[in-house]
Amino acid sequence: MASVACAQAPATGDGAFEPATGPVGAQQMSDGVPATSQTIEPTALPPAVEPVDIGAARGSLPHDLSPVGMFMAADWIVKGVMLALGFASLVTWTVWLAKTLQLFGARARAARGLKAVAKAANLKDALALLERRGGVVASMVRAAEHEMMLSDGAIDRAGAEGVKERVSSALGRLEVRAGRQMAKGTGVLASIGSTAPFVGLFGTVWGIMNSFIGIAETQTTNLAVVAPGIAEALLATAVGLVAAIPAVIIYNVFARSVTGYRQLVSDAAAGIERLVSRDLDFRKSALSIRATNLQAAE
Repeated sequence: MASVACAQAPATGDGAFEPATGPVGAQQMSDGVPATSQTIEPTALPPAVEPVDIGAARGSLPHDLSPVGMFMAADWIVKGVMLALGFASLVTWTVWLAKTLQLFGARARAARGLKAVAKAANLKDALALLERRGGVVASMVRAAEHEMMLSDGAIDRAGAEGVKERVSSALGRLEVRAGRQMAKGTGVLASIGSTAPFVGLFGTVWGIMNSFIGIAETQTTNLAVVAPGIAEALLATAVGLVAAIPAVIIYNVFARSVTGYRQLVSDAAAGIERLVSRDLDFRKSALSIRATNLQAAE
């Protein structure tokens, strides 16, 4: 480190020394090294940068932006909307499970009944095959047999047309009843699918309105202050779509399944009518043969 060299003047008569009047920077040390007039100070280092804890920074946010946190921080009306939509979604999946099991069993019974009707040669054979079975096809066969028994005394004189009409009417009513029973409960899916988005939109509008009211009260447009309220409002729309989309899809699936089930029941009803018509024709043929034999005997 360089040091400042101070030149001394010759001593005076009283023995005191006087400082040199020449510039210090112009003097030289005895060893020939030039002297400097300023002391070089070390350069100050920048302060050390401390690492930032990202988890702690996130934990310091004024709002919990998870779905549960946004739900808990939402307005009570928005909470009510989201709870109603959650209940609607629960109803949707409950109807899906119940109707799936019901349609699966009904279609299996209808298919077995249709095979039995197609296999039978007459109404009594079909009744014997389906005697211990349930389902709408077995009920149709029993209804047709019951109508034949009630009309037995009038068939020979009144003809077979009236019996056919009554059997067709009974089978038609059973077919309609079976289709109505299968479609029961699917209407709520259509209602949920059509109204859930609008219910969620109502919650969104209400939440955004509250956010703007908060902006007016706090007199700030800071995104960190405004964004949580808007996110809570938009969550209601998301919940509405979550409730509506499965309801629409499940309703369309059930509509096609019920149509297929009605087709099976309709085929079974047509087969039973053919069995009734065949029995009536054989009965008429037997009466004709009997009458011919009586005439020949006379």
